[in-house]
Amino acid sequence: MAVVLTVWEPVRSWAPYDPATILSAPLSRLVSNELGLDEAVRDLAREQMERGTALATQAGFQAEGRLEEGKPWREICQVGDALGAEPVVVGARGLGRVESALLGSVSTAVVFHAKRPVLVVPHNKDNRPPETPAE
Repeated sequence: MAVVLTVWEPVRSWAPYDPATILSAPLSRLVSNELGLDEAVRDLAREQMERGTALATQAGFQAEGRLEEGKPWREICQVGDALGAEPVVVGARGLGRVESALLGSVSTAVVFHAKRPVLVVPHNKDNRPPETPAE
């Protein structure tokens, strides 16, 4: 069984110590409820989860979708522990070192904090399956 876990983080919880949100955190708390941003983020996360579950099913996995709320790296580690995942599989966005330092890297945080084996699948910039070598 494959679990397609999608974690969304409420806009109102973005903290100013996160490099990616340091400028927008105070404003996001004020407007998130008024504009319904958390609901929009949750709906987008649900759509991503459904898409991921469909892709996993098409690839031949018996897949189940799961939507969680919180810090993505923390939720991934906790769900991986609860499920006894061997391994926890996460994708990487393909950011460089500077971009990762500024925006943060969920996959790096999972590798660092997980108590289980972690497989990081690199981002495929062309969004195509890798070519197989000719025989």
